[in-house]
Amino acid sequence: MLLLNSMTRRTAVPMLAALLGTALAISTAHAQAVDEAKAKQEGTVTWYTSTPIAIAQKTADLFTQKTGIKVDLFRSGGSQIMRRFQQESGAGRVAADVLTASDQAEITALAKAGAFTDFKPEHFDKVPASAKDPNGAYTAQRLNMVTVYYRSDKVAPQDVPKTLQDLTDPKYKDQLVMADPSFSAMQVAVTGTIAKNLGWDFYEKLAKNGAMVVQGGQQVSDMVKRGERLIAVAASNSYAADAKIAGFPIEAVYPKDGTFMVPAPTAVVKGGPHPEAAKMFMNFLLSDEAQQMFPASGGYSSREDIAAPTGSPGLDTLVITPIDLDYIDKEGPAIKRQFTKIFQ
Repeated sequence: MLLLNSMTRRTAVPMLAALLGTALAISTAHAQAVDEAKAKQEGTVTWYTSTPIAIAQKTADLFTQKTGIKVDLFRSGGSQIMRRFQQESGAGRVAADVLTASDQAEITALAKAGAFTDFKPEHFDKVPASAKDPNGAYTAQRLNMVTVYYRSDKVAPQDVPKTLQDLTDPKYKDQLVMADPSFSAMQVAVTGTIAKNLGWDFYEKLAKNGAMVVQGGQQVSDMVKRGERLIAVAASNSYAADAKIAGFPIEAVYPKDGTFMVPAPTAVVKGGPHPEAAKMFMNFLLSDEAQQMFPASGGYSSREDIAAPTGSPGLDTLVITPIDLDYIDKEGPAIKRQFTKIFQ
């Protein structure tokens, strides 16, 4: 901190300008150059993403409006995204330019294997260290908060669960719904970590409680919105936020025994057909315009300088459950098998 009252203006002002100039240089040094003329010549960027469809489409449309570059969008669940990418890579075909999936464990493994081009987009320095590769092999597009959410018009205040463990209480029988980790990459990390911390007994009790398993986050939200199920178990809060904005009586619980923060890593695919357009698109994904879409729809930006959505807690106020990426990467197939065995 500069103590301006202890020095003359003649000394203080040049020093302050020098410090600000240094800070600006440090901040912008992270961003890497993009050949925008070549990007526009390429004319297209192919994006494989598990981003919620409304935001994904809006992002693609805005990028095209701003740059004239078309976005070929393939949107599905994270596991489906990764499966398609792996199958194409195994066949020696690289179709995607940019890959976004909430599977940090697998994307980290792919980064180590050299599947991505190191690229530090603009605002790279504002993304938490835990949500990016230090060399720029991937950078989080958003932060997925995993909560318990419920129909506030049908669940009495005294019955609102406060922890994940509460959901094993028989009073919640036939009220619960959750996503299948075989479809949702994010749920692999969440399910595996919960099972590691609480034991598979937790899921066995949920099965006895008649918990319903559906494909992904959108299906979980649809079930709760229709009132067919009243409580979403360890589900992506972005869908709950969307539903609440649309007028549904849905509220979220950030469990006292731990809330998950799952980044959505995004990478420039090495050998992709449109490399400069891919980098230009990466810059756009971290821009103010693109990042503000998340808090506007109730989600969390990946940038620390962008506030949490209105009415939601700041990240620094939550108990965040850490995810062991090496464990999830190693045990992913076994996690899916055990979950399926319990709920088949």
